[in-house]
Amino acid sequence: MVQNVIAVRGVSKAFAGVQALDDISLEIAPGEIHCLAGENGSGKSTLIKIISGVHAPDSGVVELGGEPFTKLNPRIAIAHGVQVIYQDFSVFPNLTVMENLALPAELSERRAFVSWRRMRKIAAEALAKINVDIDLDAIVGTLSVAQKQLIAIARALMSDARLIIMDEPTTALTKREVNALFAIILDLKSRGIATLFVSHKLEEVFEISEKFTIIRNGKHVITCLPEELDHKTFSFYMTGREFDDARFTPDLESSRPVLEVDALSAHGAFADVDLSLRAGEILGITGLLGSGRTELALSLFGALKTDAGEMRIEGAPVKLKTVRDAIAHRIGYVPEDRLTEGLFLERSISSNIIISEIDSFVSGLGALDQKKADAEAKRWVERLRIATPDPENAVNTLSGGNQQRIVLAKWLATNPRVLILNGPTVGVDIGSKHDIHRALRELAAEGLGVIIISDDIPEVLQNCNRVLVMNAGRIISEIDPETTGEAELAALMSEDTTTGKEED
Repeated sequence: MVQNVIAVRGVSKAFAGVQALDDISLEIAPGEIHCLAGENGSGKSTLIKIISGVHAPDSGVVELGGEPFTKLNPRIAIAHGVQVIYQDFSVFPNLTVMENLALPAELSERRAFVSWRRMRKIAAEALAKINVDIDLDAIVGTLSVAQKQLIAIARALMSDARLIIMDEPTTALTKREVNALFAIILDLKSRGIATLFVSHKLEEVFEISEKFTIIRNGKHVITCLPEELDHKTFSFYMTGREFDDARFTPDLESSRPVLEVDALSAHGAFADVDLSLRAGEILGITGLLGSGRTELALSLFGALKTDAGEMRIEGAPVKLKTVRDAIAHRIGYVPEDRLTEGLFLERSISSNIIISEIDSFVSGLGALDQKKADAEAKRWVERLRIATPDPENAVNTLSGGNQQRIVLAKWLATNPRVLILNGPTVGVDIGSKHDIHRALRELAAEGLGVIIISDDIPEVLQNCNRVLVMNAGRIISEIDPETTGEAELAALMSEDTTTGKEED
């Protein structure tokens, strides 16, 4: 009988009286690709930290290579082949690729002198293990997210890894980069190295995983094979909720255009873009990274200067020279990166929601009407189901899904006519994703014009009544989600517009 790489048996853990894990068990065999799934706050991160020795369980045992431990530390876990690649990859951005890969080995061997030749050899061999070619002299901070991830994987394999834990490894990757990552995971499998793939992205986990363990509220829900699940049951096990998967099909026959764009261009970003958006419509704009989709979103919000073309709001020509101009014309924008562009993380939920309309709560003497501001914040907390016991709590205490709802509330509070959302559900769990989609459909039904910019194919097909496909800075196609499948849309997105062929 093949011995498991790891076995977690009856592990429980509480923090300040809150039960994070309750009698969790998990087994992973050599070479197995195992998906650990659960919503934000389900206990996934706590379980990873127990397996890697960061936290000690209150009860239960972790077996590594058949050896039982009631308490681990990171040194013991690494010695038994456990490596964790976190979302930030834990690389040193100011060092070279060579230094990131070779310095850990140099330090662990306590060498008195650095040999650059030896370090280059170590780094080259590390990248060769995953058949990747990256400039060893490149500063890591200048590399793409995918390249940083490959460096983290190569570094993990230098320590004779038997189990690599990947925490949300595809959050910031394009489809092509995801495919390259999966090829590496399959290569690791062929060498007997197991992968614990921590994610809530349905399409990806079904594509790569050989076994699933789903946890909810710190409890084990199910361990099963992929063929025992479908998307609907997967979502139910994760959330305990059933979701309606009907497409968005509004009646727009009598609806007026709220936004029209003719031949809009921004040098080096996109060219000759035509689009229209009706009140009550959810328009999708999709394309691969670099297609021009984000630059178009920024131009529609006055954050990127355009060189040519015309924009009309409810039939009237407008010139958006600044973001302030866009806000004055009642255009809202939910940015791609909520942490750095959308939120004041240290400030309260209430403050973040009312900040975009703060002037309406200030008297002529400059005094804030706190009661009125609190009522407005409470209204949006309730409407968007933001999970918090107190709107005065800091935003950084919330999950990614709740933080995204706060960014949405901030712009909805301005009573926009047009709302542009760039990657509206990136990094949020299934339950929050469905709640955000539900809210957008309700807002469209009330007459708001919504633009979703996303490369999440199921998201745009499910929630948009029209989808524009961008490639190389141009709109190359308009598709009807009712008659277009995921594979067809993916092929359109990745088509090489110079040859008419799909890119490799």
